[in-house]
Amino acid sequence: MKDILILGIGNLVLKDEGVGIHIIHRLEQMQLPEGVDILDGGTGGIFLIGTLQQYRHIIMIDATLDSLPPGTVRRIKPRFSIDYPLLLSAHEIGLKDMIDAMILQDNIPDIELIVVTAKDIQEIGMELSPDIKKSMNNIIELIYDIINEIRCKQLNFGREIMYRIKP
Repeated sequence: MKDILILGIGNLVLKDEGVGIHIIHRLEQMQLPEGVDILDGGTGGIFLIGTLQQYRHIIMIDATLDSLPPGTVRRIKPRFSIDYPLLLSAHEIGLKDMIDAMILQDNIPDIELIVVTAKDIQEIGMELSPDIKKSMNNIIELIYDIINEIRCKQLNFGREIMYRIKP
């Protein structure tokens, strides 16, 4: 079984709805830690199940519609499809169905969901809005924080955890 997959979800031609894909394209230009793969999941939804089940951990990035200001980045640890935000972008049904199917198969990876609040997910265009562009570095930083947390848990499994204070 593979270790970590960073999965960008969205539609690249619907501006902010494609934020997950834009993140994947940025990560392609970066040096990722060993054992970390990336995937442009597009709007694949249920068709991604087989690929996702090959990984222990999934870090998923997607746009959401909520009452928060555009560009707000949140980290969610969903256990069930109902734990996903109510208005999770244009492919809500596919993602929720995918999670439910993996739960039914009793073969679901550990999923960390990063959602980015979008104002409009129906506007056509390839460019992200200024609010979403401003959040890109925060999203990348959060992805690396999650990778570090996963690695720390792996290293400290079964041992006493030692905390280090940052200078």
